Amino acid sequence: MAELFTKEDQIIIIVLIGVLLLLLMGVSLLLFFFFSRKKIGEKEIEKKNLEIYHQKEIIQSIIITQEKERKRIAQDLHDDISSKLNVINLNANLLKDGNLSTEDYNFINNGILEATEKTLLSARKIAHNLLPPILEEFGLKDAIEELADSFNNSRKIKIEYTINYPKEILTSQNELHLFRIVQELINNSIKHGKAHNSLLKIRHKDNRLTLIYTDNGIGFNANNLENKKGLGMKNIESRVSLLNGNFNITSSVNKGFKIKITI
Repeated sequence: MAELFTKEDQIIIIVLIGVLLLLLMGVSLLLFFFFSRKKIGEKEIEKKNLEIYHQKEIIQSIIITQEKERKRIAQDLHDDISSKLNVINLNANLLKDGNLSTEDYNFINNGILEATEKTLLSARKIAHNLLPPILEEFGLKDAIEELADSFNNSRKIKIEYTINYPKEILTSQNELHLFRIVQELINNSIKHGKAHNSLLKIRHKDNRLTLIYTDNGIGFNANNLENKKGLGMKNIESRVSLLNGNFNITSSVNKGFKIKITI
């Protein structure tokens, strides 16, 4: 029986089969590349969305912190300033009306002087909370040392500190951010951590500023994201973000708290 295909036909068929296989492989590679790129693109979009969401959270935290600060200042102005100014105004009107005995005149005049002095003290306190004078006059190192010493003197917590910070590494605004971070950390240790001792280290090396803060408080589960979303921690995170820095938290229940901030 004669062969259906000659050798030449067989060669051509083999070549065509090879070409088809190559085409199939090429199409498979193209499809693999296409879907791989699509998957990578989807992951990149997801990552960008998470970054945007995270930035929105930080911005929201900054706004909440600012509003909280404005509310506190308004309350201080109302309680400490307005009330005392009302007393001064009332007493001044009594003097204006006249018909006072010498004893009444001296009593009212002393009341005005006393209320004026208290108003000035309240105004200085509010101004100090907005921008500590020592920070503006002497810099971050002295401001943090004074802050730590004030807590040590109050005996609410014992703070050991080592600060290696050459002047003017950060701008004055960024120094204020770092000062507020330290302030927030200490307040959190006392209020939430129930800590009795803490350690603060700030050092500058290889053009990097590092802050390490630890306490012996009750700690928390650092793997639980809800523990990191409290206003205090969000405030710290937002300020670290403004400093273009990063931070890492280590904590567990009954084993204290540690944070390392690098700028």
